[in-house]
Amino acid sequence: MTPQTLTEKIVQAHSQNLAEGKVVRSGDYVSLAPHRCMTHDNSWPVATKFMSIGASKIHDPSQIVMTLDHDVQNKSDKNLKKYQQIESFAKNQGVDFYPAGRGIGHQIMVEEGYAWPGTMAVASDSHSNMYGGVGCLGTPVVRTDAASIWATGRTWWQIPPIAKVTFTGVLPEGVTGKDVIVALCGLFNEDEVLNHAIEFTGTEETMKSLPVDDRLAIANMTTEWGALSGLFPIDDMLKGWLRSQATEAAMNSANPPSSPTASLTSSRFNHQRLDDLFADPLAADKGASYAKELYLDLSSLQPYVSGPNSVKVATPLSELEAQDIKINKAYLVSCTNSRRSDIAAAAKVFKDATVDGQVPSIAEGVNFYISAASLPEQIAAEEQGDWQTLLAAGAQPLPSGCGPCIGLGTGLLEPGEVGISASNRNFKGRMGSTDAKAYLSSPEIVAASALKGKIAGPGIYQQPKEWEGVVKGEGGYASFSMEDALEKLVNDAEAAVKEAEARLEGASGLEGSHERLAGQDAADQSSAGGLTEILPGFPEKVTGEIVWCDADNVNTDAIYPGKYTYDDAFSSDPTKMASVTMENYDPTFSSIAKKGDILVSGFNFGCGSSREQAATAILAKGIPLVVSGSFGNIFSRNSINNALMGVEVPKLISRLRESFSASSQPATGSAGTEPITEPDENRQSLDSPPPAPESKPKAQKALTVRTGWSFTWDVRRSQVVVQEGEGGDSWTQAVGELPPNVQEIIARGGLEGWVRGEIGKA
Repeated sequence: MTPQTLTEKIVQAHSQNLAEGKVVRSGDYVSLAPHRCMTHDNSWPVATKFMSIGASKIHDPSQIVMTLDHDVQNKSDKNLKKYQQIESFAKNQGVDFYPAGRGIGHQIMVEEGYAWPGTMAVASDSHSNMYGGVGCLGTPVVRTDAASIWATGRTWWQIPPIAKVTFTGVLPEGVTGKDVIVALCGLFNEDEVLNHAIEFTGTEETMKSLPVDDRLAIANMTTEWGALSGLFPIDDMLKGWLRSQATEAAMNSANPPSSPTASLTSSRFNHQRLDDLFADPLAADKGASYAKELYLDLSSLQPYVSGPNSVKVATPLSELEAQDIKINKAYLVSCTNSRRSDIAAAAKVFKDATVDGQVPSIAEGVNFYISAASLPEQIAAEEQGDWQTLLAAGAQPLPSGCGPCIGLGTGLLEPGEVGISASNRNFKGRMGSTDAKAYLSSPEIVAASALKGKIAGPGIYQQPKEWEGVVKGEGGYASFSMEDALEKLVNDAEAAVKEAEARLEGASGLEGSHERLAGQDAADQSSAGGLTEILPGFPEKVTGEIVWCDADNVNTDAIYPGKYTYDDAFSSDPTKMASVTMENYDPTFSSIAKKGDILVSGFNFGCGSSREQAATAILAKGIPLVVSGSFGNIFSRNSINNALMGVEVPKLISRLRESFSASSQPATGSAGTEPITEPDENRQSLDSPPPAPESKPKAQKALTVRTGWSFTWDVRRSQVVVQEGEGGDSWTQAVGELPPNVQEIIARGGLEGWVRGEIGKA
């Protein structure tokens, strides 16, 4: 049987309507029935979408979890009304609901056993990656997906390219999981794992140095690293933590549920269920194929600080300490690092500085805000005395929730201020003023900084005399044992033979080059490997003239300007939407592009916000297909959810740039053979970081060009054919399959139409 990664195995178990014998691989589209789906403050917008498509009853109430965590400090009538609507809806539907103040949704998912090892859980929030810390494949979905899961139990997913990150060594004393992920974001800061699913691995000794709370922090911030998931193995460290949770749940089983509107924790965390899990835990197969492999020696790390205002800038603490950077605010908040162990680590900084039994106060002029990840975590910290220690030092408590991490409520950064936080994002303006500076670090560094009034550490870490720098890299064999290195050598050789065979097969049946898709065997992508089933009424081919918009990082605001997004009357009129499509990229686009054209643009097309109108505006213009070097992840989801087709063809971007770089006139040419890679200046993480600056060619006078080239997507043969103008080259390239389950969504006018159809069948 074909070896699978852990990610592929979990997706296999949650995929529906697979062909007999089908083994899912990276790149496949699947009909996905996740084990759990969580929504938070956006539950009411999801509910209104759910009801607007004709649904009235949630398909499987046990699949759904609702929490209130984002704007819990907001006591306005409007917010309280929304919270009451969500709670009433949850009760009526019989789903587990956790009210404001109970905790942050992602922490609840983990501590209550909803995010279960070896299963898949999704949420309408980008930090769903955190579930990977307990061996649960967690990834975000958009609101339309959530509404689909509520109504049918399913949505669709394309399995991303999968990256393997191998840890070696063990964490030195004074270095934490937060330092690991801050270092990864800063040391691998060229989008190495952008839109990948990550699997972390290492020897038993190495993984024992990473407690579950550290794993949760690492998995949580794989979002900021640009990944769609961050998955740890089901190993002995996790098993011990799970047993502890089950024992605690059993001891509390006689008490009322932790939320009066939720089921008992012991119904999920119990030793019988763990016995079943441990009897046959999922694990990656030996010889599984990964799109990319990175390695990091944990023993070579030291404490790191992220920023200011960017996770891609990571600096050793020792360098920042020497700069004497004064701070105004410190934060021990968020789902990343405010569990009982984090609170204990922060309290220890003050306890160690205690003189004659007197807890020292935080530095004058510094505000220190603390908020537990959940109410049970706060209670545990109180029982240990750690919460009281921080309060005695002058920390200001906030209710359990997202709060200042997302720029809501008390304690936001004011213009000119400097803050340091144990949270996950420090993008400019994220935690307050755009004129402030935000740094990220471990709880220990946050506490020490609050105590000293400047960025500082507790002094635990001691750099070894023989230290020569961080040991890290991409690919290669540096991180492998001799046995693993030999196995990898054999697997790489076999893969090379398969790829060569596939290229020979492709050369006999296809004109031009055949390029391998990341994470998939070239043999699987060859047109010689079989034809895709085409549903009745779905076009076998999509053809049109290429309209070329030469720019990378064309964000959703460039495609559909924000000033129209919340004008419901404007955005409900297709004619008006069509008139402003691509307006912020090129005001003349609407007059140049025609119905039936194929829009082609550069890399990272559709980055930025999650507005669905970016896809629907292109459709309103009569353009059925967008081609790019690569797509922003959420735009890609929104496209299929709204019946807009898209395909990635990096070679076409290269050919268009070679032919139209200095002229706006149609051109013909000869196809090149050099491999095409995404520009390394493209830096766009999942759904929230500001997109990279839009890159437009200086030499080209026209931003939108009618090329005279034709583009044909042969859906049945999973290939594209490009005719480079009259008399120019014609070349063919294999692309990923558009399977029947995705065809059905597009044919029904998008995911909402598909859901209506499924409801009609019931």
